Amino acid sequence: MSIAEVFGFIALVTNFIAYRQPTADRYRIVSALALAALSIHFFMLDAVAGGIVTGIAVLRNFIALRWQGPWVLWGFVALNILFLMIEWLFPIASLQFSFSGISVVFSDQPSHWSIWIAYTSSIIFTVGSIKLNDPERIRRWFLLAEFLGLVYAIIVGSISGTVFNIVNLTSIILKLLQDKRARTL
Repeated sequence: MSIAEVFGFIALVTNFIAYRQPTADRYRIVSALALAALSIHFFMLDAVAGGIVTGIAVLRNFIALRWQGPWVLWGFVALNILFLMIEWLFPIASLQFSFSGISVVFSDQPSHWSIWIAYTSSIIFTVGSIKLNDPERIRRWFLLAEFLGLVYAIIVGSISGTVFNIVNLTSIILKLLQDKRARTL
């Protein structure tokens, strides 16, 4: 197992725990930890869009613990659109991290259309994370975002990302069914 996949596995386990949290704030905290590991995973695979959107999501989850107003929502939507436009207009091959800083390696090839999937998923997650406070509504909203994340992970060849999204989708569906069953008893 590569180091990238180790981070993917950490993200998988942590995010499974996140979706089982009873409150939105606990979900946001545990999810941020999973997203940080997933961001590292994607950057190590040179899946820059995935690394950026999950990195933004870490920041978004922590800010949403305290602030959830329209300025926060639209600020994060705008941040996602800004990075999408930068990456679309100036294709990034990879980001190189070192002790002296971060260097951007640009590609001479156009950006792959899959970045639109990653950023769309991120915007859906952003709206859900900031606007919704009911864990059940968050889970329902995230079904589409997780599906898009699954498509992106398959396209970029992320084994852990693919499993991550399949497990997340399964976890969400199982928790929704469990909650529905508890209401009918």
